[in-house]
Amino acid sequence: MRPMAAPDAPASPGADAETTAAGAPGAGTAFVLGGGGVLGAAEIGMLQALFERGIRPDLVVGTSVGAINGALVAADPTAGAVERLRAVWQDLGDQGVFAGSLLARAATLVRTRTHLHPREPLRDLLAAHLPVQTFAELAVPFQCVAASIERAAEHWFTEGPLVDAVLASCAVPGLLPPVEVDGEHYLDGGLVHSIPVGRAVALGAGMIYVLHVGRIDRPLRPPARPWEVAQVAFEIARRHRFAADLAALPPGVTLHVLPSGEERPPSAGDLRDLRYRDFSGVGDRIDRAHAAAGGYLDGVAGPGEG
Repeated sequence: MRPMAAPDAPASPGADAETTAAGAPGAGTAFVLGGGGVLGAAEIGMLQALFERGIRPDLVVGTSVGAINGALVAADPTAGAVERLRAVWQDLGDQGVFAGSLLARAATLVRTRTHLHPREPLRDLLAAHLPVQTFAELAVPFQCVAASIERAAEHWFTEGPLVDAVLASCAVPGLLPPVEVDGEHYLDGGLVHSIPVGRAVALGAGMIYVLHVGRIDRPLRPPARPWEVAQVAFEIARRHRFAADLAALPPGVTLHVLPSGEERPPSAGDLRDLRYRDFSGVGDRIDRAHAAAGGYLDGVAGPGEG
């Protein structure tokens, strides 16, 4: 168990005025799913371990790939969601959501001048696997975050069409185009809130399970090669926000950061982080996270906790 406390609990900084969590009804147990591309398969193993121990969410919040996983869980907060998610991840690799030869991707970039892949394959995949179409139809409350371009601020999607909101949260800059919703344009939520613990706290969660992709386990070092500069800079930004959320945990809130199962995680800046189309290790990553999270939960969770 990893309870952490602080004297007060400020609301999530930067939250939209129209979607602020202040005064929202309390949610007992929250699952917080972070972003991280193909590494997000680890969250499936963590979910399996949680459900096997009878731990189910009253609230789900997610960012980027965590928004994909989170929406599926909020639609079906049972062990059945794990199999549905395995199918989603199988299709992510098999159906070529990020397909295309180097020439084809270059042609897309030349044509659009902003991104390498169209969003339609991911939209089709979400529409095929999500059993509901709107936030109102979900079994438990779900929120996902995206970065507003016009306002340079985080925006929390809490109602309306589900697929558009998840696409906005997953719009990785340079890979996918910005998503327009109600006249505003959005990019990947990881730019503003990569592991949104603070949102779960602001919504009143007393027990929080953090499902992350393993990056916070990796050591940081000064960049030594050109491609490492942006990666290390982004890691500093995302970890700073996560650390601030942990430091601001109010009394009475219990936090569990589930292990990802990576035995020797590569350092930030490793070239493997750029292989966003490589789904060959998804099964192994799920299994490792399942084993690690299960061992952790067996060691810390009391009877009926969660």
